[in-house]
Amino acid sequence: MPASLAKKQEEVFSNIPLREDSTAEMKKEEIKERKCVVWDLDGTLWDGILLEGDDVQLKTGIKKILQTLDSRGILLSIASKNNYDDAWSKLREFGIEEYFLYPQINWEAKSACIKRIHESLNIGIDSFLFVDDQAFERDEVRFVYPEVLCVDAADYRGLCDLPCLNPRFITDDSQKRRLMYMADRDRKKEEQDYQGPKKNFLASLNIRFTISEAKEIDLKRAEELTVRTNQLNSTGITYGYDQLRGYLGSETHKLFICEMNDRYGDHGKIGLALVEAAKDVWYIRLLLMSCRVMSYGVGTVLLAHIMKLANDAAAKLRADFRHTGRNRKMYVTFRFAGFKETGQDERGNIILENDLSHIQKFPPYLEVKVKEK
Repeated sequence: MPASLAKKQEEVFSNIPLREDSTAEMKKEEIKERKCVVWDLDGTLWDGILLEGDDVQLKTGIKKILQTLDSRGILLSIASKNNYDDAWSKLREFGIEEYFLYPQINWEAKSACIKRIHESLNIGIDSFLFVDDQAFERDEVRFVYPEVLCVDAADYRGLCDLPCLNPRFITDDSQKRRLMYMADRDRKKEEQDYQGPKKNFLASLNIRFTISEAKEIDLKRAEELTVRTNQLNSTGITYGYDQLRGYLGSETHKLFICEMNDRYGDHGKIGLALVEAAKDVWYIRLLLMSCRVMSYGVGTVLLAHIMKLANDAAAKLRADFRHTGRNRKMYVTFRFAGFKETGQDERGNIILENDLSHIQKFPPYLEVKVKEK
């Protein structure tokens, strides 16, 4: 990695504002992997200025960098002050237009463009990296969103070496991530055009939701889910591969993983739950669901399955919950399912409990399959 790029990453991270009660561990949480790289065009992705009639050419090695980041599951987009039709035509000419999701090619501030990409992808603003050759544009974005890592385009060759763009594992799901988002974009477009109740639209998707106890082949993706999932995550605690592997075959723990597909394609493995199953009391130590499927109303499916199993075992059901600043939707999911607060443990987790007097049925618009161990 070029020294200037390493220095820039260190400077940006050091300037991220921390809460008053922050600790070294909390600061470490802020320095996390980046899920999306947003590119400027003129002087950044290519040499020259398109509107000035320059014969613009891709910078050396750019196509390989895009391919590498895409293969790692890093999403790519554009924030460029340009004429959309001209710029998109040039990207198509270069054969790279397919890599960019929700491109913002207009005359708005770059921070406004990143905001729109952030909302469309539904990922945290602190998971973005922005590349631009103009210091003014980088400073504008940094002022509005200090969490965004801004990189000088002069350092573009070192992007693939950045630790924040090098996930520990590259899973099948990460390699297909762009295609999954493209399919989701098409679903959203069809839903916007659909005339009728949302439940009818969801029924038309032929959604299939599969729950199974995790196997070793699932563990790389399971670890990735604990690292990447923020909004529908009950504790925000990450679990490593070896730690998760220790729960396989355990007589006292159950590790569930779920996946989903529909007529548009495969959503991949999108949910995970770790349950400590003692004889009389079951504890949900972790429950999470990918934000990509939040709009499909499937957040309670895995939870309802665990509730049914606990009820069949004649056990009480409790769950750990820890506020992270991002996971309020998971708290609402628990409360909607009938969980109530009963206190806190010594680790600061809120303890939720469900008397299992009412277990929600699976939504009628999807097919749920439970694979036996």
